Amino acid sequence: MKNIDLRNSRVVVMGLGRFGGGIGVTRWLVAQGAQVTVTDKETAESLRGSVEQLADLPVTYHLGEHPDSDLDGCDLLVVSPAVNKARSAFVQKAVERGIPLSSEMNLFVERCPARRIIGITGSAGKSTTTAMIGSIATACAQAGLVPAVWMGGNIGHSLLNDLHRMTADDLVALELSSFQLEDVERVRWSPSHAIITNIKPNHLDRHGTMEVYTAAKMNIVRFQKPDDVAFVSAADGPLAEEVRKAGAGSRLRRFEFDPAFSDALRVPGRHNEDNAAAAIAVARCVGIPDDLIARGLSQFMGLPHRLELVGEHNGVRYYNDSKSTTPESTLIALNAFSVPVIMMIGGGDKGMSFDDMCRQIVRKAKGVVCYGATGPKLFELVDRCATGSSPSARVEKAGGFEEALMAAKAMAAPGDVVVMSPACTSYDMFINYEQRGERFREIVRSFAI
Repeated sequence: MKNIDLRNSRVVVMGLGRFGGGIGVTRWLVAQGAQVTVTDKETAESLRGSVEQLADLPVTYHLGEHPDSDLDGCDLLVVSPAVNKARSAFVQKAVERGIPLSSEMNLFVERCPARRIIGITGSAGKSTTTAMIGSIATACAQAGLVPAVWMGGNIGHSLLNDLHRMTADDLVALELSSFQLEDVERVRWSPSHAIITNIKPNHLDRHGTMEVYTAAKMNIVRFQKPDDVAFVSAADGPLAEEVRKAGAGSRLRRFEFDPAFSDALRVPGRHNEDNAAAAIAVARCVGIPDDLIARGLSQFMGLPHRLELVGEHNGVRYYNDSKSTTPESTLIALNAFSVPVIMMIGGGDKGMSFDDMCRQIVRKAKGVVCYGATGPKLFELVDRCATGSSPSARVEKAGGFEEALMAAKAMAAPGDVVVMSPACTSYDMFINYEQRGERFREIVRSFAI
């Protein structure tokens, strides 16, 4: 793909997205001189906001369907990572016709001039770790030790349109999802510095099995060169073994938190010490001195929707952890606090087991409110675990989101925390986890009115 001249090529972008996931790649392809058609199963009305952002470009749209005629004369099909290619008839027809497939991430990594690309993946913690690295690297750039820092991938905006400003000495931090890592196998690419925060069950509705999911994650090290480096927690022996098996030629380093950075770390929880440990390890590896690492960490105040403190009312603090869509990440939130916790759990089902999460919530939480599509199942599990358990959480169920928050509020006393950490997707009630988190924030702020 790297040597294909995109000028006058006919490129089809499959998947624009209601929140503009395909905007960056579409804009870049047009700038390269490609003739671009965008196709999406969503209607023009639901995609209006995204289409309006491309109004200045000569783009053809086929919305509400994926017509086979788009493949006639198509030189390249750029597929959104959200598309399950194995189950997409449109993608399979393209493969049968011999049309090359690519993705926004593949187009970027094939062309990125930076020698040092830090790739971060994991079932939990990858966004926070990426942002910590970005904050540390920015402190380094401010001190004049690197020309520029770029952060993107599964976090932030598309970096394709910044390619022309990048240099070999710049530092790039890429958050990489399992969907994006599925795609990089086509171009046999792995980053020079690869961090895997952890691997726990996730996205099994898409990948099918843990083996397939893990194999996708391992692409972050599978194609590393002999001088490249992989980073895994010192406490995660099984993951280290997976990396050794998959990462031919890579050097494996194990990280653990250095207490010398405790005063610099502003975000709560043991899990954030683990995230910082990964960021510190890779920063030291690329030559950033400890004083700048500490400065960067101290400037990082956390990410929206990730244990985000959104308000305090009558002595109760309310935390928005809407990004938590797995049982493991919800347990991380539960264990981040030493004060009584009331948990809000529920939403859309991704096909994962909630058994262990419910057992631990019963033992450690003061209360739990189950809501949404998975609410009845979660309530039954938690209630069953609570029977005869000592100590035992108070368990309630609610239908609507606001009803669930009000039930949690009623359980809380001064000094407690209420944590909305759903362990499930948002799609049963909301467009995405951001909208769910914003709604939580709005309701909490209304308490003070």
